[in-house]
Amino acid sequence: MRPVVHHTYCKIIIGLLLLTGFAATVTAQTRNQPAQKDDYYDEGFFRYEDFIYDASIATVLFHRLGFELSGPILIFNSDEQLRLSFDQLDEDYQLWQYTVIHCDALWQPTDLWQNEYIDGFTEGYIRDYAYSYNTLQEYTHYELVFPNNEFKFTLPGNYLLKVYPEGAPDRPIITRRFMVVDQRVSIAATVKQSSVVDQYFTHQEVQFSVLNAAYPILDPRELKVVILQNDRWDNAIWGLEPLMLRHDEIDYHYTDGRNAFEGGNEFRYFDIKSLRYHSERVAAIESRRDGYLVTLLPDAPRSFKPYVTYGDINGKFLIKTEDAPNVNVEGEYVWVDFLLPYQAPFSDGGVYIIGELTQWQFTGLANAPRAAYGKAQMKYNFARQGYEARLYLKQGYYNYLYGFLPNGSAKATLALLEGSHYQTRNRYTILVYYREQGSRFDRLIGAEVINQ
Repeated sequence: MRPVVHHTYCKIIIGLLLLTGFAATVTAQTRNQPAQKDDYYDEGFFRYEDFIYDASIATVLFHRLGFELSGPILIFNSDEQLRLSFDQLDEDYQLWQYTVIHCDALWQPTDLWQNEYIDGFTEGYIRDYAYSYNTLQEYTHYELVFPNNEFKFTLPGNYLLKVYPEGAPDRPIITRRFMVVDQRVSIAATVKQSSVVDQYFTHQEVQFSVLNAAYPILDPRELKVVILQNDRWDNAIWGLEPLMLRHDEIDYHYTDGRNAFEGGNEFRYFDIKSLRYHSERVAAIESRRDGYLVTLLPDAPRSFKPYVTYGDINGKFLIKTEDAPNVNVEGEYVWVDFLLPYQAPFSDGGVYIIGELTQWQFTGLANAPRAAYGKAQMKYNFARQGYEARLYLKQGYYNYLYGFLPNGSAKATLALLEGSHYQTRNRYTILVYYREQGSRFDRLIGAEVINQ
């Protein structure tokens, strides 16, 4: 019986070790992973990505200072700055703090101390604010420009900006990704029609080479590259490995579809810069007790329509008004009514409004009665014979598309409702990271933006 007793005893000991000794390790490895679906859809779950956690926050803009349509990328050791702006609806002035967190190439926090990548204060206050006036919707407008006199970056790489109430860093209201690039390599890139036969007319292939004559790379397989389409992260391409190595050139000219994006279509648009007249896409403007209602002309699916080119702003929006001199505090918030006629509802997925106006996301805050990021999913209205949604937006010019998200998927497709064309003009960003020997962080050594 002794072997049996000994075996049982060992199993008990091993079980206790798994429950106790290894628990901290498992927690440390998983606490920052987006793995658990239940936690991810919890409104309080902290995300190392662009997200809005508070239902009163609206119209979040984040870009390089002076370039409203740019992505949040800074050149290391330059005078460039980023500008964050947002509104808080209905609320009086609140004191907000901010900090930045250094992340690796996969957007997990590094083990660096803040004083290793920040020279100056590790926390700051958002001091630039103003109250709205002459608007039906009351709000407070906030702005932050950084780096500033309080701090500067001492390391390149990925960063996460976190905004939170004074003294409460565990209750963020906004997180935003941005990159600081130390341009050590150059990137030669082209965007072309996909080489894959069944994607030939619908997809775009991003082919590129990393030219590193001035920056030796011991093992090119240690490079991490990311390709973004229109500054969005939901459909980014990760994990490409070098296809070929030449003298001072690392080749990523794939032709098997691994570097291909759905081309999509030119973005739909509407203009609500003025509430005094109907612009091209506006059917009606009503002034009601709960504010203005702007009804857009019904859209139509474009999946079987030929490609037509026209100017767009690649899914972004611009906050502007023609009705007052200062849009920051005099821009009005309005309900915008969308309708996409469709003969019957889908049973295998949902229809979403996608673009910067809904944060490029398919999840939102369940308790957000007005903010756009809580209403990205459309509902089918049998009386109107189509999908409808209503967003609460500030005056401006907006781009958007309709995406279909299959059940159980995290990636939407455009082809079903918008069509997909290789000719569509998109903007691509290529990011190249390298962890130098003995280093504890991923250095962003190259960034290239391609405007088709």
